[in-house]
Amino acid sequence: MTLETKIYERFMKEALKQAKKGFEEDEIPVGAVVVCKNKIVARGYNQMEKLNDATAHAEMIAITSAQNSLGSKYLNDCELYVTLEPCIMCSGAIFLSKLKKVIYALDDKERGYLYKSKESINKKLLIVGNILENDSKKLINSFFLKIRNR
Repeated sequence: MTLETKIYERFMKEALKQAKKGFEEDEIPVGAVVVCKNKIVARGYNQMEKLNDATAHAEMIAITSAQNSLGSKYLNDCELYVTLEPCIMCSGAIFLSKLKKVIYALDDKERGYLYKSKESINKKLLIVGNILENDSKKLINSFFLKIRNR
C-alpha cells in the first residue's frame, strides 16, 4: 500500500464517520470531509430529512462549511472526500468552488455525475474512486435494509 493510499484511507474513514452520523439520524448515510494541506477543515453528512431540504447533501454541507472556515468561495488547495460518487448538483458545486481533487468511496451508477462532469466542465479536476468502497457499500445497504424492514 502506498503512502498516498494510506492518506486517502485515513480521510475516507473520517468521511465514513460522518456517514454513520447520518445513518443514526435516519438519513441516507453519505458523509464528506474537506481537507486542506492534510488537515480537515470541514465535515458534513446528508441532512435532507432533518433540514427538509433536498439540497442538504453531505458534499454541499462540507463545501459550504469549508468556504466559511477558510473565508473564501474558492477551495483551490482543497480535496473533497465523500463516501458516494457526487450527483449532478454536487458536481456543479465542486466545479464552482474550484476543488482540486475529489476522492470517493462508492460509484453511484444511478445518480453519479462526477465522471460525466469531468468530460464537460471539470476538465482539471483530479478524481480518485473506490477508496474503502466496501465500507461505504455495507453502510448504505444496511440503511436501505433497515428502511425496508420497517
